[in-house]
Amino acid sequence: MKNAILFSIFILSMLISFGQSKTDVFVETESFNELGGWVVDNQFVLQMGSPYLLAHGMGKPVENAKTVVEFSNTGKYHTWVRTKNWVPGNWQAPGRFRLIINQIELPKDLGTETGWNWQYAGEIEIKKKSATIELKDLTGFDGRCDAIYFTMSNNAPPPNDMKQLSDFRNKLIYAKNDKIDNLHFDLVVVGGGTAGCGAAIAAAEQGLKVALIQDRPMLGGNASAEVRVHTLGIKWKYDRILSMVDTEHWPNGSHDAKKDQEKRHKNIAKYKNIHLYLNCKAIGAKTTNDSIEYIETVHAQTQKRINFHSGLFVDCTGDGWLGFWSGAKYMYGREDSTVFNEQFSEIKKSMHSHFFKNDIFDSKGVKQLLIPDKTDSLVMGTTVLWMSKISEKESTFPLLPWAQDVAKDYVSLNGEWYWEYSSGKLHQIHDAEEIRDYLLRAIYGTFSNAKQDDLTANRELDWVAYVMGKRESRRIVGDYIYTLNDALQNRKFEDSVVMETRQFDIHCPQNLFDIHKPDFLSDALYVTTKPYYLPYRSLYSKSIKNLFMAGRCFSSSHLGLGGPRVMNTTGQMGCAVGYAAALCKKNKVNPRDIFKLYLQDLLKLVENSNSFVPTY
Repeated sequence: MKNAILFSIFILSMLISFGQSKTDVFVETESFNELGGWVVDNQFVLQMGSPYLLAHGMGKPVENAKTVVEFSNTGKYHTWVRTKNWVPGNWQAPGRFRLIINQIELPKDLGTETGWNWQYAGEIEIKKKSATIELKDLTGFDGRCDAIYFTMSNNAPPPNDMKQLSDFRNKLIYAKNDKIDNLHFDLVVVGGGTAGCGAAIAAAEQGLKVALIQDRPMLGGNASAEVRVHTLGIKWKYDRILSMVDTEHWPNGSHDAKKDQEKRHKNIAKYKNIHLYLNCKAIGAKTTNDSIEYIETVHAQTQKRINFHSGLFVDCTGDGWLGFWSGAKYMYGREDSTVFNEQFSEIKKSMHSHFFKNDIFDSKGVKQLLIPDKTDSLVMGTTVLWMSKISEKESTFPLLPWAQDVAKDYVSLNGEWYWEYSSGKLHQIHDAEEIRDYLLRAIYGTFSNAKQDDLTANRELDWVAYVMGKRESRRIVGDYIYTLNDALQNRKFEDSVVMETRQFDIHCPQNLFDIHKPDFLSDALYVTTKPYYLPYRSLYSKSIKNLFMAGRCFSSSHLGLGGPRVMNTTGQMGCAVGYAAALCKKNKVNPRDIFKLYLQDLLKLVENSNSFVPTY
């Protein structure tokens, strides 16, 4: 997708900028001096326009976020706040908060209007040109604030329309912050999960200068201390590298994720030629003649803009953003049997599942879950993990009609991998915030149900993720599209660079086979295979000459993703493309040429990966 279109979707923001008149002031909350208990949520900037502050207190109001704002004039200002009632309905908005200016609390509850929009907070007199602003959380239930706008000349907010708002904010940026740094690297890896870390290490060990770009404050992706899914799959010939970035097999959601987080960052930091950019959000790509020239990024809090130039790029974003921006061919959803000749009669021979124990669900129904009659948009879903703990003191938790509306009468004290939401009506990328919020409602509602029992008097929420753990979205088309048939037939490719023994598990919503089940829970259809292999040709784009991909956006069918999507397997992909990138640099060729001309060199690097002795 062209650069100009991307900038009309994504905003570039700054701490304080002057608006449509010289007295107007525009404040981006993610750049507050003190976040207090609020957190920066930048998962949805490409959908709603900006990072924002989130009051994720699990039902307990969080500490105020604070900053200092400079005004050019004193006097009376109308105050507008861009916010959202994230659960509109016939109940009190759950994410309410207030604005405090110079210790004066404005009486208007914010976060009470449907959809992202500008809500009027009231009129305030600014008596000095320096003012303190605070966000006061009232509930602890995920109030959110994007920006604050002060205007003297009129009582009109900035526009709500995404294109107009983007233009409005961009004018402010180019007036005050028009500097864009341009950096050059041998390899640019976008996405700091297991796959991205593996790619960066493998390439760096072969002498490449690598940029590793991660949009969160920490590495690990789904394995990070923010999401807390333990890594699964084998490490094969890449054990030495992947052991630096993987996790122990602690229970999903465990606080032990923090230990692996420290290990991961320590090991990446050992490599002098890996340049790590945390909180750096990729927002677009410049493509010429079917090759990426550079990618555009913005820092989530400082709004510093950097263009990363290279002859080689790796898409480890999970959602296939580099492929999407550059115009690469990609797939989304479930394919019918005519697309890749994936036949249920063959799959069933190797399948087992809880589904078959259910009398109301026959093999015809299972077939429809795996292979629909027509290609559709249902994919494996998103998980938000959570856990509670037993405390010394008794505690209460309110009844929440906005949460019970989703949870119904379901009772739970913890959430595991099967807390997963997928719907053919909601897109895992475009509707990501709505999906995350739906799961938060399910969590709060089921825990509230559990707290009605006297036996849970000492139970309290211990940790609830607010960062989503995704399984499937875009899959970029490579020279080879890997399918479940390849695994069932134990196909060994001449360019095999990944091997896995773990069974396939394709997730499906439980309510599709039993309408009485909650729609936020899933189950898995398990397919047992012999060890299976992935070809190098599935790890580079068919249509963009210098684009690799590693992770769940690699080239596969929906069913073909069911096994290789787990993190150690995607880490193998990352290591393989890191080695391939080194050969591309050495021989001055593109990824496809490695298969055609230098395949044996690549296979030799893979074979010797565990015995390689790095120099940091």
